[in-house]
Amino acid sequence: MAHAWRWFRSLIFVGQMYLMMLVFGIVFTPFALASRPWAFRAVHTYCNWVRWTARWMIGLRSEVRGEVPQDEVLIAAKHQSFFDIIMIVSVVPRPKFIMKQSLRWAPILGWYAQRIGCVAVDRGQRGLAIQKMVDDVHKGREVPGQLIIYPQGTRVAPGVDKPFKIGAGVLYTQLGQDCVPAATNVGVFWPRTGIYRKPGLAVVEFLPRIPAGRPTAEFMASLRETVEEASDALMAEAGFRKEG
Repeated sequence: MAHAWRWFRSLIFVGQMYLMMLVFGIVFTPFALASRPWAFRAVHTYCNWVRWTARWMIGLRSEVRGEVPQDEVLIAAKHQSFFDIIMIVSVVPRPKFIMKQSLRWAPILGWYAQRIGCVAVDRGQRGLAIQKMVDDVHKGREVPGQLIIYPQGTRVAPGVDKPFKIGAGVLYTQLGQDCVPAATNVGVFWPRTGIYRKPGLAVVEFLPRIPAGRPTAEFMASLRETVEEASDALMAEAGFRKEG
C-alpha cells in the first residue's frame, strides 16, 4: 500500500513538472525574446520549482556541494537522470549544453535551449559530431557561460559501467578552458525511466577543477577516476552498493 501511494505521488509530481514547464515557458517567452538574461532567469526559476516541489511532494531533498563555477569553464558531469540536469542548471549562472540534435525541435525545451546557447549535435556521426561541437562552441563564444557535457554520452544507471567518450577530451583541449568535474547519486532516487521516485537526499557535487592544458589522455583518465570515485561515494552515502 505504501509503495502504491508513493507511486501515485510520483505520478502527480511528474505530471505537474511537465505542466509547469509549459506554463513557465509561455509566461517567460515575451521576456526571453527581448533579453537573453530573461531566458536564463526562466530556466533557473523552473529548475528551482522542480527541486522545491520534489521536496514536499515526494520527499526528495536535493543538495549541491562544492564550489559552483561562475566563470567560463567546461563542466563534465555524471548523468543518471533528468534531475541531475535540473540541479546543475538551478545553480550555474549561465548554463549551456551539448545536446542531441532532435531536442532542438522539442516544444518549449528546444527553443529555450537554443536561446541560452546550447549546441546541438548529431550523435549518429561521431567524428563529424565532435568537430561540429568544437566549431559551434567556438562560434558561440559571444554567449559566455558554463558549457555542460556528459562524458558518457547518455544517462547511466547506478552501478553500470560505461566508458567516457573522447568528445569531452576534444572540447577540453581545443577550448583551452578549465574543466570542473561533477558527481552525483541522483539515479538512486530518480531512475532513468519510469514514474516512481524515492524519497531521500539527492546530491550533485562539483569537484576540484582540472586546469586547462593537460594532455588529452591524461585529462580523460583523471576525469574518469575523479567523477566515478566521487559518484560511487555519494551513492554509497545514499545506501546504494555496487554488485560484484
